[in-house]
Amino acid sequence: MDYFSGGVYIVNKPTAYQGEYQGEPAIWLTSGRYEAAVLPNIGANMIAFRDKEQGYAFLHEPTPEEFESFKERPILHGIPILYPPNRYEDGKMVWEGQEYTLPINEEDTNNHIHGFIHYIPWQVESFAADERTSHVTLALRVDEKHEVYRYLPHSFTLRLRYTLSEHGLHQQVTVRNEGATRMPWLLAFHTAINAPFAPGSQATDYRMKVTIGDRYEMSKRMLPTGSMQPLSEEEQAMKQDGVYPFYAPMDNHYTAATQDGRNRMELTDTRTGATLVYDAGSAYKHWMIYNNGGKEGFFCPEPQINLVNAPNVKGMPAEQIGLIGLEPGEIWEETSRLYVK
Repeated sequence: MDYFSGGVYIVNKPTAYQGEYQGEPAIWLTSGRYEAAVLPNIGANMIAFRDKEQGYAFLHEPTPEEFESFKERPILHGIPILYPPNRYEDGKMVWEGQEYTLPINEEDTNNHIHGFIHYIPWQVESFAADERTSHVTLALRVDEKHEVYRYLPHSFTLRLRYTLSEHGLHQQVTVRNEGATRMPWLLAFHTAINAPFAPGSQATDYRMKVTIGDRYEMSKRMLPTGSMQPLSEEEQAMKQDGVYPFYAPMDNHYTAATQDGRNRMELTDTRTGATLVYDAGSAYKHWMIYNNGGKEGFFCPEPQINLVNAPNVKGMPAEQIGLIGLEPGEIWEETSRLYVK
């Protein structure tokens, strides 16, 4: 933050630099009161976003004791990127006549879950700072030689660009189909938010508001049945003034319903008055909300472009369930932002 010292105006310029996060290579960004860290070798996970001035830590970060288990399963910390996201029945995806076989990695449900890109190395393309912002761009290039191609036989480049400024953390995600065939595009972020995020606050001080629409009924295998469930009183409150994030165990799937043209989660600390806004972008037509079995500490408002198990869902329009196809050379892009008001 800029400040006066001895009658001289000191400018604390934004920075972007290579460093470490708990011994893991990281790119650090600073701008004003904010700092952030991303882990290139662990799925380009944005592991930290903090307000240094207030002592706020917005993202759920692993403790030193948790770090090794985090590296093995980097889902419940930071901002993991998922392709394909969530669950696929019996590890199968059938899309436009082609069957994709994915490994069963959730034995209890006999499903594949969360895809392949959140735990593998990404390339750091660039990082830099100017007078007002700092930024980093990371890329994942998949072709026939890449390990992901075995399960998703398409050539594509996926880029994440994070920009830090006085207005918070801005995320831009871009994918380009670089192959010769049409490819399915399914995406989510398993964003893990601290509640509480402020020192001295308790989880009971927090109220969560999300622009949800309808709730999907899920089977015992956590796959959509095709029916909808009525929203509870707490879920109605979640759409309006907000609700305690741990009122009950949640692993729920909803449609997104924009308010004032925006698709967002707001988390308010009623003790401090600070509200963290997660503006996810309207291309994400679905929300998963997971709160670790209702245990206080963190929850995951997960913006998702597609319905769970979307390629296998029958009788619903592709546009409605977010089943997107990219032609050769086509680009898909969306932005999101985390900031405090």
